[in-house]
Amino acid sequence: MQKPALKHGLLLISVIVLVLMSACGSSGNGGSESGGNSGAGNTASQKPEDHSTDGKEDKGSDEKKPSYGGEVVMVVPQDPDYLDPHMSAASGTLEMMFNVFEGLLKSNEKGELQPAVASSYDISEDGLTYTFKLREGVKFHNGNDVTAEDVQYSIERLMGKDTGQPLKTAFANVESVTTINAQTVELKLKQNDVSFLSFMTNAILPAGYDKHNEAPIGTGPFKFVEYSPNQRVVIAKNEDYYVEGVPYLDKVEFRIMPDGESSLLALKAGEVDIYPRIGDERIAELGDGFRYVDGMQNMVQLMTMNITRKPFDDVKVRQAINYAVDVDSIIELIANGKGTKLGSNMSPVMDKYFQEGLENTYNVNIEKAKELLKEAGYEDGITTTISVPSNYKFHVDTAQVIADQLSQVGIKAEIEMVEWAVWLERIYKGRDYNMTIIGLTGKLDPHEVLVRYVSDYKANFYNYVNPAYDKLINDAKVELDDSKRVELYKEAQKILTQDAVAVYIMDPNFTIAMDKALDGYKLYPLYVQDMSSIHYLK
Repeated sequence: MQKPALKHGLLLISVIVLVLMSACGSSGNGGSESGGNSGAGNTASQKPEDHSTDGKEDKGSDEKKPSYGGEVVMVVPQDPDYLDPHMSAASGTLEMMFNVFEGLLKSNEKGELQPAVASSYDISEDGLTYTFKLREGVKFHNGNDVTAEDVQYSIERLMGKDTGQPLKTAFANVESVTTINAQTVELKLKQNDVSFLSFMTNAILPAGYDKHNEAPIGTGPFKFVEYSPNQRVVIAKNEDYYVEGVPYLDKVEFRIMPDGESSLLALKAGEVDIYPRIGDERIAELGDGFRYVDGMQNMVQLMTMNITRKPFDDVKVRQAINYAVDVDSIIELIANGKGTKLGSNMSPVMDKYFQEGLENTYNVNIEKAKELLKEAGYEDGITTTISVPSNYKFHVDTAQVIADQLSQVGIKAEIEMVEWAVWLERIYKGRDYNMTIIGLTGKLDPHEVLVRYVSDYKANFYNYVNPAYDKLINDAKVELDDSKRVELYKEAQKILTQDAVAVYIMDPNFTIAMDKALDGYKLYPLYVQDMSSIHYLK
């Protein structure tokens, strides 16, 4: 049995080897915490491509140098749910606030954990004690030095010390947080958790401050300036950032524009400078003056069913729906062929843990679907509703195709368009829906990807309950033998497929279009926009 590695220090810690595959892509995908080519087994490592709009590599950018200063406007499709990072659940919030907040550790674009507020850490041999040494010279955006007291406050807040309920589930496993000295903090766990380090990316906040959701203060390369609901989030350069040379930009505005057509027009008119996750089919409309970066995004687009509601409490109905949905057609029609077909809740970007072959479990079989519906007592058909967030055209279009496909087996599905805030509150939190389509965003550790289906997980909005599945995930969480842990997660994926918890559709590729004067965009296996490296060329 392997023991946790000791004294990692300043070495990069690779939680998983996340491979970003290059291919021209598309989407405009809603992601929720809640947020390649079709060869799923292809994990060849490639750098993200950088093109001008004529499809040729922009050789000219190699002759130009990064310049400091300037402002950028990036379009985003949704409001933040909370500015307080410990309260937030929407991936669209993390997309923006990744630039404001940092944890003891932080992911880079390869999905590797690197020291951030912490400079190093040790793990005890039994895997239960984590000791973090803080980096010298890290300041909050209010100018105060980060101390061990701030770290203790942040961890205890995540543990739910004041509320009695952990703000993030993983912190229920923390037994205690102790300040050793001004620069050292010790965490003790109740039980071993192999994935615990990945949660150390949660934000360190200033102790004694109570306006985290109004005027948030972090340690990141940008500091919060303004939030105007339904309009913008503005951040500005952190002049005291501890990483030398970044950020380049003086100010970034995330302009909230739910409508994709309006976003495209704004980009073409020069009102916005960067349009992430633009539809691949729209690239040809941009003309000269734009470049794009494209690749896979470690996302699972799915149509899930509310398993506590009839008829979805019957596995035969869920399997029938899977047999009726033509995922290959959806990828061609909605993603312009630029998506990887999935069969369970994991993208092949999670190379090591991904169970191959599940994507072919429910290849289209209309007769089989009708037979299963008959066996379940629904030979005369089903009438239901697919609720989709209206600000994500990608999911709306997917719903329209699926509704047409389901009609072939006697399932009449009406599409309900709901605002994003309503989706989060009523569907994700309230679990009030029949069927819904969403994108579940990637994480740094397989546990965070698959724990979403554990019976008592607070965000299990599918209402899935399976003791055998729960045991696999709980066993994997404490399994120190890496090969055994991998097998447990693969078995868990098989169960999700067999139980047809959802229609697992694809990991859609995506494309970022931006002003050709800009460079430095980095693709992450997370739903984030790292603005620290983006710069104007001179």
